[in-house]
Amino acid sequence: MSAPRALVVRAPGTNRDGDVAFALDQAGAQSHRALLSQVIADPKVLHEAQLLVIPGGFSFADALGAGRLFALELVTRLRDELLAFVAAGKPVIGICNGFQVLVRTGLLPGDDGHRVALGHNQNAAGDEIPFVCDWVTLEPMSRRSIWTEPLVGGDWIECPIAHGEGRFVCTDDTLAMLTANDQIAFSYTSPNPNGSLADVAGICDGTGLVLGLMPHPENHVVARQHPQYVRGHCFGLANALFTAGVSHAASL
Repeated sequence: MSAPRALVVRAPGTNRDGDVAFALDQAGAQSHRALLSQVIADPKVLHEAQLLVIPGGFSFADALGAGRLFALELVTRLRDELLAFVAAGKPVIGICNGFQVLVRTGLLPGDDGHRVALGHNQNAAGDEIPFVCDWVTLEPMSRRSIWTEPLVGGDWIECPIAHGEGRFVCTDDTLAMLTANDQIAFSYTSPNPNGSLADVAGICDGTGLVLGLMPHPENHVVARQHPQYVRGHCFGLANALFTAGVSHAASL
């Protein structure tokens, strides 16, 4: 089975593209990083890929809101190509800023009338809190998602978070829909770091192909990346998440 081509699309301000490319290569993909402007100029770059990543960072300096300008470019310039990509069964993952982008494009939770948002972090009292940088523990939840189905019931993932607008919010009806459709992909099992509704850390779309999450699993695919590694901590790796996406892409 040949290594699938994974396209990592970055914009000015993106800073985790190298990290996620490394994680994908570790999982057996052949990663390729490209600027958003390059993909817009030549959509063939997207057509030739079997897996798409929108990585973390501060795209366009979070001007007008986190991920807003990146999402606007995608929707106005590449909407048909993105929809065709998912329709072809190809997996997509958006991490942190990438999750914000996918939400703003409408790819998450899916084009079904329901909407979600990622607001400013809040504490338990409902007060806004600043940028949070810490380590969290995630439980894979969804058997619908091709990214998490192999992980459900297995080891939890430990990885860092780094965001100021990561609080997952939606209406009660939308939360009920996501729960009933098995679209809650990840839940925080460590203390909720940002006030996310129902401890939601990530969701997938109705097809199970598109995944978005706020934490950074790409930053714990090698044991030494964990701050407690020198004290013998060597579990909670996120390799299986990327392996799942790459394996699906390789099967196409």
